[in-house]
Amino acid sequence: MKCNRCEKPATFHITELTEPEGPKVLHLCEEHAREFLATDSVSPSSAISSVLAKQLKMEKVAEEIEAADKKTCPVCGITFAEFRKGGRLGCAYDYVAFEDDLEPLLVNIHNALGHSGKVPKNLRGSPERQRQLAQLREQMKVAVKKEEYEKASGLRDQIAAIEAGHLSEEETTDEESPPSDSFQSNPHDE
Repeated sequence: MKCNRCEKPATFHITELTEPEGPKVLHLCEEHAREFLATDSVSPSSAISSVLAKQLKMEKVAEEIEAADKKTCPVCGITFAEFRKGGRLGCAYDYVAFEDDLEPLLVNIHNALGHSGKVPKNLRGSPERQRQLAQLREQMKVAVKKEEYEKASGLRDQIAAIEAGHLSEEETTDEESPPSDSFQSNPHDE
């Protein structure tokens, strides 16, 4: 690799992390590296103001990261902080739940937001469908815990219908389905 300032081979590769636009990489020969490292053309007052400005920008970014870390997926329960720590998402709905925070990462890594390629044959539906199924299952657990068995059975049937493909996402409602006659007690038996 050649020196950025002349045609000599670069023997020093300097990466400056002081610019807000990102890292600045310099490839310098020995002569130009000495000049670069020896010159301190920045006045102390401008250096301090530059450091303060960068610190304020970093604090703003830190606040944004902290807010993003508190976001949680309603389907699998993973937080954005757990994703950042482990590098793996918990379910397909995470792409919807963390969309605003994942878009810059995806563009940076893949240079695109959309998928172009093969799709698995056993694709289990949209992330919205998975979220809805998880919500229905949670509602069913709550209904069983409260001993509302009619409501739980209706939710169970609704889940089965969605999984079998007989019921689309639009046809489901959050309202209770009316209980069947077989569960109602006969007033004449009392």
